[in-house]
Amino acid sequence: MIKKEKIRNIPAVLFGIMLLFTVIPIAGADSGIDINIRFFDRRIYYINNDPIMIHITVTNNSPSTYRFKLADERAFSLDFDVRTLNNRILEQADGLIRKRTQYQQVFFRDIVVESGESFSFTEDLSNYVKINDPGDYMVRVRMYPQLLRSGNVSILAGGTAAPVLESKGLSLNIRPPVIFGPDGIPVEMDKETGAYLVREALSPDKAVEYMLIARQRSQWEKFFLYLDLEEMYKQDAANLRRWNNESAEGRRQMIDRYREELKKTLIDGTISVIPDEFIIERTEYTSLEATVTVLQIFKNINFSELKRYTYFLRNKDNIWSIVNYSVVNLGTR
Repeated sequence: MIKKEKIRNIPAVLFGIMLLFTVIPIAGADSGIDINIRFFDRRIYYINNDPIMIHITVTNNSPSTYRFKLADERAFSLDFDVRTLNNRILEQADGLIRKRTQYQQVFFRDIVVESGESFSFTEDLSNYVKINDPGDYMVRVRMYPQLLRSGNVSILAGGTAAPVLESKGLSLNIRPPVIFGPDGIPVEMDKETGAYLVREALSPDKAVEYMLIARQRSQWEKFFLYLDLEEMYKQDAANLRRWNNESAEGRRQMIDRYREELKKTLIDGTISVIPDEFIIERTEYTSLEATVTVLQIFKNINFSELKRYTYFLRNKDNIWSIVNYSVVNLGTR
């Protein structure tokens, strides 16, 4: 869909913002004006860490032209309603309250959306609400077409209340804050005990065994504990080139995406495929590097597939981590 907009600058208007929360009519689905939200860059979100960018789109499905005002300071155009699964509403961010409780000049633009067209923009959710605890949340946005005025009422030129646009819910999962161990590797939480997982000085074969058992039990946090995702990611030449051209933040996002791909891409022969049985055949290592060969058995209805996985490990500060692997098909039985 081609997105078009017509924008007209409006002189500054003086608003005295008072948070009295008067009831405001919500635009119904039959109005033909829809507001939808999605994550601008969906990824893993942590407590008090990165921005949570929400992509907001206003679509005009009506036969008429739709006009609304959009404040340069979006706090006077938007509200985010964020709730827990128990329907507890999260508090507004301190910065948002300060903006709305002081006298100031509010600049805005007139936006014109023709029939069949859309207008989009992006906002950081953390500027609107306090998210202090990890968990699952439901996010909705409300947009005030004629801006937030005194009494928290959106007023049309004719003096009637302007229908507020409200989106459908968007599921948001917030993970606990990232805690780094002394080696700089993020520490994961054990979902069974609630305690933080700490990598131990296991032998190379025990580290591989730990990883395989965790995968059999679908314990992702334990599965990743002895995987060096950065080194595994950089084994591919194309990935290495992208890595070398990225910033520190970009590299972190690359590893986050790689982690999610390992969870979702259960292609035959990948490290994240679940073996029904495994036998550690041989372990060879020096003080810095190790190789562990494992026979892995994958059962089907009438036969079993046999594959030999070779895991390559590296020792850093007495902790063995998997940095690469290879697979050889041994046929069926």
